[in-house]
Amino acid sequence: MPSAAPFVRRPFEGLTGETDWVAMREILPAATAQVTLREGAATSLPDDAPREATIATVLPMAWPALHRQGGTVMVSTQTGAMSGDASRDLAAAWLLAAAADEGHPVAQVPTPTTESPRLQDLIDPDVSFDLTLFDGFGFWVGDTELDDESAASLEAANASVVPTVRLNGAPSVYWVRFGERTYVRWVMPQDEDAATDGLARLAARGEQRLTEDARLLGAFRASGLLVPVWEVDASREAESFSEAVATMAPRLTEAASLTAALTSEERRARNGLLSRQVTLR
Repeated sequence: MPSAAPFVRRPFEGLTGETDWVAMREILPAATAQVTLREGAATSLPDDAPREATIATVLPMAWPALHRQGGTVMVSTQTGAMSGDASRDLAAAWLLAAAADEGHPVAQVPTPTTESPRLQDLIDPDVSFDLTLFDGFGFWVGDTELDDESAASLEAANASVVPTVRLNGAPSVYWVRFGERTYVRWVMPQDEDAATDGLARLAARGEQRLTEDARLLGAFRASGLLVPVWEVDASREAESFSEAVATMAPRLTEAASLTAALTSEERRARNGLLSRQVTLR
């Protein structure tokens, strides 16, 4: 009998666009990206099963996946975990939806085991993972005309979306607005421990501010990566921070690549960061 799937701290490692997979899993409200089964993968699927899928942050009714009328397969990244490996969870939901009849959601996914494939087994690593942000969940329905009840439900869901803008200057950096305050969230590509050390090195040198008045609040640990968060000037347009991101990016990369032991000042800075960290699993 197959054993339970082991916990994987960094479940999207090895996938193209790992930082955006983490962003879709942990911090983005409404986004999609397209993926395709690699040649020879998922041989258990029927010959006429769709080979492409839309990865989405959230689906209606918190469904893990959906095979829409018309053949589109959609997979949600933000449903509850079934195992200790988010990659196996999403792969299992994808395959169930691809094998289901059109018009049927996947409401429940059996807990994956060590024999269950991972996304890394299914997706061609040479194909780009191009993420698209949305202001709402209209991608759920496309051009479908909704009745009054469904339209009201969609409107309520859209009202919950946090305004989010992708910034230029580095991959997976997002400006968000919560009420009257605005923030920049940056999904760093290095392992969370190396990224934390790098951020501590910058903090010890007084170089941790994204802009002169942008305060580093702390960081999330999410799917094995680090997501620093800066509070930024709410009166400025989101895109105005792209230049600061481009300036900060090489400093962050260089600091996170260093392997020398931290100095006493850097250790103090690291302890300060750790005291303000939140882990998302």
